[in-house]
Amino acid sequence: MNNLQLELFDEIVEKTNKKKTDTSSTFLDNMKLPIHRWFRYSAGFSAEWVESVITSHLKDYHKAEINVFDPFTGSGTVLLASDNLGVNSMGVEAHPFVSKITNAKLQWNTDVEKFYNFAKKLLERAKMENGSTEGYPDLIYKCYPPESLQQLDAIVRVLKEGDDNSPEHKLSWVALVSILRACAPVGTASWQYVLPNKTKAKMANPFEAYEKQINIMAYDMRHMQSKNVMPKAQFFQEDARECPSIPSNSVDLVITSPPYANNYDYADATRLEMSFFGEVSGWGDLREKVSQFLVRSCTQHVSKYKDYTFEILKDDVLKPIYGEILDVCQRLDEERVNHGGKKNYHTMIATYFLDLAKVWIQLRRVCKDGSNVCFVIGDSAPYGIYVPVDKWLGDLAIAAGFKEYSFEKTRDRNVKWKNRKHEVPLKEGRLWVKG
Repeated sequence: MNNLQLELFDEIVEKTNKKKTDTSSTFLDNMKLPIHRWFRYSAGFSAEWVESVITSHLKDYHKAEINVFDPFTGSGTVLLASDNLGVNSMGVEAHPFVSKITNAKLQWNTDVEKFYNFAKKLLERAKMENGSTEGYPDLIYKCYPPESLQQLDAIVRVLKEGDDNSPEHKLSWVALVSILRACAPVGTASWQYVLPNKTKAKMANPFEAYEKQINIMAYDMRHMQSKNVMPKAQFFQEDARECPSIPSNSVDLVITSPPYANNYDYADATRLEMSFFGEVSGWGDLREKVSQFLVRSCTQHVSKYKDYTFEILKDDVLKPIYGEILDVCQRLDEERVNHGGKKNYHTMIATYFLDLAKVWIQLRRVCKDGSNVCFVIGDSAPYGIYVPVDKWLGDLAIAAGFKEYSFEKTRDRNVKWKNRKHEVPLKEGRLWVKG
């Protein structure tokens, strides 16, 4: 990267610093935006912020076209934002159910009347079905009263019978996914955990909610199509540590948010939905069908590696941070015996950074010289032992062949929780890497 390119990169960072940043690293604002609002995926960030980064990149580098890549696509924020701007984009996501949601949302350019008529006929047929409450996992019985479950079952039966893999069917499927939580009287934690013992005052009638949702979707599709932009996003259900479908030397700009090393189980985020559709029946199914494909950011995913933690740290790709991460993992190993859960945080940290090191190697392969990368990240302090996520990820990026990195803090984290286990200050922000 030459001096002019470095100056332009710094200008992009400075301009995005001036944007509103209080909610830009969360999915919250997206619930007001067409298409994005079809499914609330908590592990996300602002689509408007994404568009501002892409627009700045186009302007400051005087380019008419670029290729944007998101290696942790989630529910498609970066790809949809790119489509909204008429920009080429590519994305991969390893979570099979979330991938299916993203694939459905990317069908936004489908003929609106064809979709609406398809979904409307499906609903009318469902109203004539005798829905069943049999054969569901226990979680579903804890979340829905019989009358609601019968209506939802009637819709899903008709969906399964008419599965022709068409865009209209995919959109009709995601419409049902979109209403599942609204139709349950149980609570949902902010990170999408289901709380069967916590009830809410109102729940939606499934048939009414489905009709309302297809109306919203038809409106959003018309709105998006009125911009006269063609969908350019390419999406693959793949692992960011490998991403074989992404060509080498093809990417100008990476915008993404990898899983945080904070022991949140991303596999569990859609357990309600996957249980309803019969894709999982319990925790064992989640591990087999989801967890094994994800970056290891949760202690529940790494138990089988606990006896090999310090061998994992000796992997060549972790050499740039070996001394620092070894010290942290040793302290975590010593500290865990003082806690009831004895969680294997030391193993989680070792496997997490091994996985992210592999991601950086793949990003260096797919990124052009002079490319820019932005990771939305948060740091971590399991058992009160600080993990400098931004520094270690930056160092791993440099080792993979990138040129330089800087960190832009957007907000403090872990300051409002009443059940805080430690007083270590944490932050969230953007790791900017120059290629």
